[in-house]
Parts: sequence; C-alpha cells; structure tokens
Amino acid sequence: MQPVKKPKENLPLTSQNKGEEAKKNELAKLRTIAIVGSPNVGKSVLFNALTATYVTVSNYPGTTVEVSRGKSQINGDVYQVIDTPGMYSLLPITEEERVARTLLFEEKPEIILHVADAKNIDRMLPFTIQLIEAGLPVILILNMIDESDALGIKIDARKLAKHLNIPVIPMVATSKLGLDVLKRRMVEHLQTKIHTVDYGEAIERAAEKISSVLPDEGILSKRILSLFLLQEDNEIMEWTRKKIGEDFFKVKKIITSVKAHSRDSVNYTVTLKRQEETREILKGVVSYPTVERRGFSEALSRITMSPWTGTIILFLVLYYGLYKFVGGFGAGTVVDFLEATIFEEHINPWITSVFISILPWKVLQDLFVGEYGILTLGLRYAVAIILPIVGTFFLAFSIMEDSGYFPRMAMLIDRLFKKIGLNGRAVIPMVLGFGCDTMATMVTRILETKRERVIATLLLALAIPCSAQLGVILGILAGKPYALLTWSIFILAIFLLIGYLTAKLLPGGEPSFYMEIPPLRLPKLSNVLVKTYTRMQWYFLEIVPLFIIASVLIWFGNLTGLFQIAIKGLEPLVEWMGLPPEAAVAFLFGFFRRDYGAAGLYDLSDQLTGNQMVVAAAALTLFLPCIAQFLVMKKERGLGTTLAMSLFIFPFAFVMGFVLNQILNILGVTL
Repeated sequence: MQPVKKPKENLPLTSQNKGEEAKKNELAKLRTIAIVGSPNVGKSVLFNALTATYVTVSNYPGTTVEVSRGKSQINGDVYQVIDTPGMYSLLPITEEERVARTLLFEEKPEIILHVADAKNIDRMLPFTIQLIEAGLPVILILNMIDESDALGIKIDARKLAKHLNIPVIPMVATSKLGLDVLKRRMVEHLQTKIHTVDYGEAIERAAEKISSVLPDEGILSKRILSLFLLQEDNEIMEWTRKKIGEDFFKVKKIITSVKAHSRDSVNYTVTLKRQEETREILKGVVSYPTVERRGFSEALSRITMSPWTGTIILFLVLYYGLYKFVGGFGAGTVVDFLEATIFEEHINPWITSVFISILPWKVLQDLFVGEYGILTLGLRYAVAIILPIVGTFFLAFSIMEDSGYFPRMAMLIDRLFKKIGLNGRAVIPMVLGFGCDTMATMVTRILETKRERVIATLLLALAIPCSAQLGVILGILAGKPYALLTWSIFILAIFLLIGYLTAKLLPGGEPSFYMEIPPLRLPKLSNVLVKTYTRMQWYFLEIVPLFIIASVLIWFGNLTGLFQIAIKGLEPLVEWMGLPPEAAVAFLFGFFRRDYGAAGLYDLSDQLTGNQMVVAAAALTLFLPCIAQFLVMKKERGLGTTLAMSLFIFPFAFVMGFVLNQILNILGVTL
C-alpha cells in the first residue's frame, strides 16, 4: 500500500550523489528492518550497533529530512536497516513523522523495531499499541534499561510481551547489552497478533463500516486505516478516495455522522483510550520505587534548568566549550600549527615551485598557486583554518548532545525566546547554526508554525556565525577580552532586537512549547567520536568543492577585472565603517562563504587595530548569507522571502558596523 506518493528526485546527480544512489539501489534489493521511535530514545545508537559500516545518509526526496540506511548481517542473512526520523505516532504532525510513516508504507519492512525509553514506558507504549493495531511486525525494545533500574523502576518484560503478543527485549544499546537476544528474535518467524483497543460503540461501529469498503492491500490493517479516516488524516483520505471511488462518499458520510454525535473529537477519544489501555497493561508489569530516588544526576538536571544556576552553567558551557576549546584550542593552537607551520613553511612553497616548473603560463599558475589559487588559498583555508575549527566545534556539540544538555538549554531559554516569537525548541537550529547555518536552516522545519520558521531563518542568516566564522573571530579576539566582550554584546543585542521587532511585525500568536527531557548521562566516547567524524566528513565533503569553486571564481574575477570592480564598490562602505580598504576583500570572500570571509579577516588581523577588528568582525557576522545558505533559504522559505531578507541584511550589516564604530569613537574606547 502506498497512500503517500513518493516525490521524484529533482536534483541533478553529482558523482557523490551517484555513489549514494548506487548504495541505495543495492540496499533496496535486501529485506528491510525499520527502526522507529520518538527522539532521544537511542534509535541511532541501535542503528550503529546493527550496521557498523556501509551507511548512507541522504535527504528523503522532496524534503530536507535525513534518512540513514545501512546493511546488517543477522544469522547469515543480509538485511537493509533504516533509521527513520523521530515520530510519536503514525498520525503525523511534523515533517519528520510524515516522512517516517511514508517510509513504512513504501519500504514494507519485514521487521519493525520500536525503540522505547524504559524509564518512560508509560509515555512510549501508546505508540507501540498503535503499531500493533496497524498489524505491523513489531518488536518492542526497552532501551536504557540500566537507567530505569538505577531509578528503581522494574519492568517485567515477559509479562509485557504476553499482554502485547509481541517480543519485548530489554536493552542497553550503548553497550550492546541485549543485542544478541534481539538478533535471535529477529530471525524467528514474526507474526504480530492484533491487540485492539475498545474506543467506544460509536467509533467501533463506524470503523467496522469503513473497513468493509476498504481494499485488501497494503502493509497496514483496515482497522488502523479506518481510525486514520475517522481522525481525518488528509493523506489517507486522498489515498482512500482514489482507491474506492464513489464509495468514498459513504466514508465521508460516516465520518460526518460520528463528528456530529460525539461530544469529543475522535482524535481526543482515541488518544485517551490508548493511554487508558497503557495504564491497564502496565498494572503488574511495572513497579515504581515507593520513595523517589533523587541522585546526583537528577539534582544536576534541576540545576541546569533553574533560571539562576542554569544561566551560570550555560555561560560556563559557552566559555569552556566555545571560547576556550573551539576558539582557543581549535582556532588558535591547531590553526596556528597547520596554517603557519605546515602550509606556510612547507606545503605552499613546495607546491608553488612544483606548479611553476610544470606550468609555464602565469595565468594558469595563478589559478592553482597564486594569491587566490585553488591550492595556496582555497585548500589552505579549507584544511588549515576551517577544518580544525569545525572539528573542535562538532566534538563539543556531540558531547553536549549525548549528555542530554540541549533539551535543558531549551527549557532554560524558552521564556526569553518567546519574546522574539520563538520557543525553546528553536535552540536546536540556533545552536546547530554555530556549526553550519545551512544545516540549521534545514532544521528550522522542526518549528511548528511558518511564522516561527521565518523568524528563525532570518536570525540564522543575520546574527548566528557558523563554527568556522565564530572560531576565527574567537581566535583573533582571544587576546583582547574586552574586544570579544564588545562583539558578543553587540551581536546578542542585534539578535534580540531584530527578533523582537520581527515577532511584533509578523502576525501570529505566542508559540507553545513541549519537549521530552532525557536524563543527563555521561557521554560515551565511541558515540561522540562517530558523530563528530560523520559531521566532519559531511562538512568537509561539502566545503572543499565550494572553496575550490570560490577560488576559481575569484581567479576569474581577478583575471577579468570583475573582482577589482567589486572590491572598489565595497571599499567606500568598508571605509565608511572606519576600516582600511583592504578589508573589502574579506567581505567579498564572505559572499561566497561566511567562513571564507572570516578566513580572509584572519589574514588581515595583523593590519587592524582592536576597534577595527571588532567592527569588521561584527559587520562580517551580520553580512549576507553565503551562497549555500541562500539556496537553502530559497528552497525552505521561497525566493521572495529570501530576497527580502537579503536586501534587508546587506545594508543593515554596514549600517551597524558604522554605528558600532561611532559608539566606540564617541565613548573614546580603545580595544
């Protein structure tokens, strides 16, 4: 059954895309295992434990939602394993849930592994019941069973399996505890026995009538399809209309009748009944401690979300995680070693002499090893300046992510974000923006309303520096603490001011906020390293081609004179801000990529005073989104909105640079 039509891929296949496409085609021939579950339950950890290697990560066609696929050998048979996006229900609300359900419809997996957090089994089980009602071949995995045991929560997995008529496997995915048991159960013949919930006479009678006109096909049971129709799921309604033709009017009549005679909505009744069924099943299956255990982890969790102590912890995380580690170590120690020692002293002189001896034509020498050469500038920027910065950032990001700190940060700043038209959930794309604004713009899809997504996209394009840009700024301002403080306060003030004004101008109400809070835990080194490596690999594969393209365009612009014309056009604006005309080059670089512009600023750092450095850093931070981010903004928000944002940002960056310079001059501050 395919109630959701899979959109066609409309992007041209690059050599890298062709490789990914070949992998997907090979995997598609295998029997399929799908991993489902809500966010923060360990799905990806289990996926990595099952697949180990041969993993492909790509956007689901027509969306920006990532799907991971891999191979797993179980009892001699090879399976395709799919790690679906996070979902709480088969009735989708978010884009991630819609993609996850479509994957189940289209891939028709032989086994579905529902990963649930054992500590929160009461909140996870309604989804398990829904999967069983859908007639899907489900295995319930009670993950993080060690954490539930530590809290004194005891779960009788055998009794639960008997109630649900499906295998129930206690696991600790991070240490692979229970993985062998899971593999044994997966090779056994799986036949889920339908566990039904009584939703009341009106809904049951209506579901039975609708089932009688539905076709016998597909992976889902007629019962669950009938419930989806009564809950007025648009995609299932459209699929049903096409399948049953004129009989669809009977279905519509039944739905209208149920709505007219029901005090509560069908959706509310179904959800409530599943929760009641969950409580009934868990009686005698789960026992809780008579006295709530509050250990160090729970105490620390409360401290991180308290307005006062949480703010102090947040500043400590930013200071040690970003300023000291990314800015000091990554952008300072590592960049200095790679850029000055490795490239300037060894690689660049050697490679320049080689190309001069090979290529007698000056114009081609300049393309590869000139002032803006692919190897001497583009590769040096990418490897010696950008790579160590994004590497240290993604390492810090992975540690915070695995520790469970991000949801607590979201809770902490929810009240502040509501002032700028966002909620605490927006902390995820905002923090990710410090890694790559392009990725973060895609992730704004997790926000519930178009208004929130527009505000978040504007703030990402305007006031959130990517990791490379931030790392360079932290590196060149690290020796001038007052200069760094001035830049930080100024950018934060712009972020809050523009967010506040945008929230006032755009129509819409105050956003609501709900997020699952996982326990604080000590990050597992292997998981952190795998995540860091994967993100660095993705970033580096994206950034090197763009740096090469930028170098070629700059070389071409320099050769034709277009580059000099653009610089001449920017020089008056740069001088207006109190900067030397040479700084125009960094801004032109920034148009190709923000981090490229920051790297250009790094080259100019010895020529600028403290005040000029702060003004240049602030204006570059606020400068136009890079080409990659612009294209993603166009895809996500539309061309009109993207152009409007860019036309606002371009003059605004220079005006704010001028304002900051005037403030420093009036106050007589020397940084």
